[in-house]
Amino acid sequence: MSLFIGFILTGLVSGAIYALMASGLVLSYTASGIFNFALGGIGFVSALTYFELHTGMGMSVIPAAVIAICIVGPLIGLALHRLMFNELSRSGEVAQIVATIGLLVALPSLALFVVEQLINAFHVGLTDPTNQYSVPGLGPSPARHWKLFAGVSVDSNQLITFVAAAIVAIGLWFLLRKTSLGLAMRATSDRRALAALRGIDPDRASAASWMLSCLLGGLAGVLAAPVLGLDAGSFTVLLVLSATAAVFGRLRSVPVTFGIGLLLGVIQNLVAGYADFAGGIPGFRSSFPVLLLFLGLLFFNRSRRRVAGSVAEDAPPPDYLADLPPWRRILPWVATLLVLLVWLFTFASDFWAGLAAQGLAFGLIFLSFVIVTGIGGMVSFAQATFVTAAALTTGALTTHGVPFGGAVLAGVLTAAVFGALVALPALRLGGRVLALSTLALAMIGDKLLFQLDWMTNNQLGWDLPTVAVAGVSLTDPRAMTVFLLLVAGIVSLGIINLERSSTGRAILAVRSAPAAAATHGISATRTKLVLFMSSAAVAGLGGVLAAMYNGRIINTDYPAFAGFFWLAVVVVQGVRRVGPALLAGLLVAMAPQVFSYVTDSPHIPNILFGVGGMVLAKYPDGAVSQFSEMRHRRRQRKRAQGVDTAETVPAPTTPVMKVTEPASASAVPGQPAEPAVLELRGIDAGYGQVPVLRGVDLVVRQGAVVALLGTNGAGKSTTVNVVTGQAAAVTGGRVIFDGTDVTAWPAHRRARAGLFTAPEARGVFPGLTVEENLGTWLRDADEIAQIYDRFPILAERRRGPAGVLSGGEQQLLTLAPVLVRPPKLIVADEPALGLAPRVVDQIFEVFGELRDRGVSLLLAEEKVHDVLAIADEVVCLATGRVTWSGPRQAADEPRLAEAYLGIEAEPPTNRNTVQA
Repeated sequence: MSLFIGFILTGLVSGAIYALMASGLVLSYTASGIFNFALGGIGFVSALTYFELHTGMGMSVIPAAVIAICIVGPLIGLALHRLMFNELSRSGEVAQIVATIGLLVALPSLALFVVEQLINAFHVGLTDPTNQYSVPGLGPSPARHWKLFAGVSVDSNQLITFVAAAIVAIGLWFLLRKTSLGLAMRATSDRRALAALRGIDPDRASAASWMLSCLLGGLAGVLAAPVLGLDAGSFTVLLVLSATAAVFGRLRSVPVTFGIGLLLGVIQNLVAGYADFAGGIPGFRSSFPVLLLFLGLLFFNRSRRRVAGSVAEDAPPPDYLADLPPWRRILPWVATLLVLLVWLFTFASDFWAGLAAQGLAFGLIFLSFVIVTGIGGMVSFAQATFVTAAALTTGALTTHGVPFGGAVLAGVLTAAVFGALVALPALRLGGRVLALSTLALAMIGDKLLFQLDWMTNNQLGWDLPTVAVAGVSLTDPRAMTVFLLLVAGIVSLGIINLERSSTGRAILAVRSAPAAAATHGISATRTKLVLFMSSAAVAGLGGVLAAMYNGRIINTDYPAFAGFFWLAVVVVQGVRRVGPALLAGLLVAMAPQVFSYVTDSPHIPNILFGVGGMVLAKYPDGAVSQFSEMRHRRRQRKRAQGVDTAETVPAPTTPVMKVTEPASASAVPGQPAEPAVLELRGIDAGYGQVPVLRGVDLVVRQGAVVALLGTNGAGKSTTVNVVTGQAAAVTGGRVIFDGTDVTAWPAHRRARAGLFTAPEARGVFPGLTVEENLGTWLRDADEIAQIYDRFPILAERRRGPAGVLSGGEQQLLTLAPVLVRPPKLIVADEPALGLAPRVVDQIFEVFGELRDRGVSLLLAEEKVHDVLAIADEVVCLATGRVTWSGPRQAADEPRLAEAYLGIEAEPPTNRNTVQA
């Protein structure tokens, strides 16, 4: 019994570290939608800082820990948020994953480089961390021990770890559930755009989440350092194991994640202590948490939105070479090939020729990323597993007398089978969840499958024979380089043809819109199997050729985490094309040797690699694409300089009727009109390069209700976005709110100034309770109580999530707060959309009550009769232009037909106004 309790207590200590790191992952994910692989690197930096302050500089434990955890960690989080993550949150998932992996590699190297320079160049009295095998804990040294009862004791470091985790758990709960900052953070993570419309600064809330996340990562790193030492790889493993708890918490719930983290530590200890059956299975105990990670991903995080892939939400990259003839498109690559061959046979030594051969073998492996990620849009961390499986299979078969060609074919087929197994989670998962599942499978392969003696020749590896092609031995590095060039060329042509084939079109269809692809008879299951098996086969072929050139393959040559680095290098160069992938392979082989001529520090390449990952936040299509874009712009400038005159093609116009100055709702003849609460003056706006609004003028006066009418695509929602400061970019004109030019103001600042928005897709936070939704606009419990008195249905469901309310109840929840704290202006986009007539009546009763209380309203609607019943003024839009505006009384049927539908109506014999 004492042994069992001892396992539980020690498991709780390791579980506490998992819980802290996992909570940091959840916080950063909910803040920006980014799974922060870099948190392991941040934990290492905090641990290194604590070690140098305490051991190197002699600082006492408490101030050293406070600086490392409470200052260094949050400052890293804030800096990364400002420099990288804020921009990265709008990029595709591949760029997000690769950028954070770049930081995971770069941050420890940067910290070690700084320490190295401080010691060697500035002679600061620090301790060389590379020669240090232990890090002191936060308790007294040596650690104190307390015996709880027979056979069970705890030491001071364990006790501090558990107490720190308990304090953090309570503090996190209080912060997130009982403070306005916590509510702002959760609202921002739930619906970032809506949070801004409620006056919450999403940038500030996200920055707070990132700082708190990195603080937790730093605390976990400092607490884990006495066990892990200052080994950056161990912190990466810690991150992956902690991800298990985050996954079981669905990457949303911090309390659930924290509890699962504690439970994970206990289960891991019990399995290690009692799973006697695993004694004959090498690696089972160490791989058990990864097995749990995979199961959690498979059964608890099924993608409910998109399952096609991870970058399909990105717009297709522009083809900057589309204006060039085919020969010009391939000319740079042909020239590069010729230069490589000339260098190879004229200037290169055997050493550099060998590096070129290794680089092309890596390039062949990297071509597999073009298939699965560039074309298929799915992130795979399992490519190193495919390489190892194919090479081990080939080596084992050739050792047992199978001809080399047959052994290679068997190795490639083995990799393809592994690809089919990895594809199975892709049938249920997508995006970053799929990426984590491939990482889990790769680690299972490393820790379990590739530890089996029959597969690894008792861990000694397998020799691969020397072969000759056309009488030329491939042991010669130049011959091997030429052979690999031929193989890479054939595989590249196959990939290009795959993309252009019907199978390639099916892959793109499943990637972009799986439901639509299914309606056209395209099997997502077959498509994903083809995708992963093809990618795995290519990776396996590259692995076999690399192992053949090296002459031997052992199970540790290509560890699972190599897939991190490989994917990142390819994406930094450009994962959508075969040329950049081959270039990435050459860089991986040759760059370390080139850097050795510049610096003796092994950290510089990793730091530069991390910088490359950060650049992806701004240029997600890779470095080679940027050169293409630069050449494209240069060609455009030359063409523009060569043209003296250009034909001006008039833009299509919509007939514009005479616009009448809107009358005030309360205007009396002979008296001045009410002051304007909102004015749009000559607004031009759109999205990217697509213009939507052209010269829009609009006025909403104090206490007036303005109906903004138009068909789908007329520009109503864009007008609303311009008023509220959302996605639309204003390229001309001014937005005046309450006498102030707010054109450059962000949405949250306009909301704080008194502008309330009821967006088209319901203005509720589905993940927050009804009461928390009310709290995003109302200030105290008394105001919320008034809402419950007015709407008892909301009082009944105050503790439930708003996402389970009916559409009508959600719209009432959206508008209810303004009855207690009225704003200066309410902007509602399609407020009656999808609602039952009875609910529509309730909604417009609320609007009428607000108008009677002097609140101005701008209602964008398609349903003419409902909105005209309360409108004072009418503005009609068509193709982004105001086609008519005037008082409600002048909005008769023929005039509305002409302005609203864009048709010329016959002059009416009886010009009665439209009746609501």
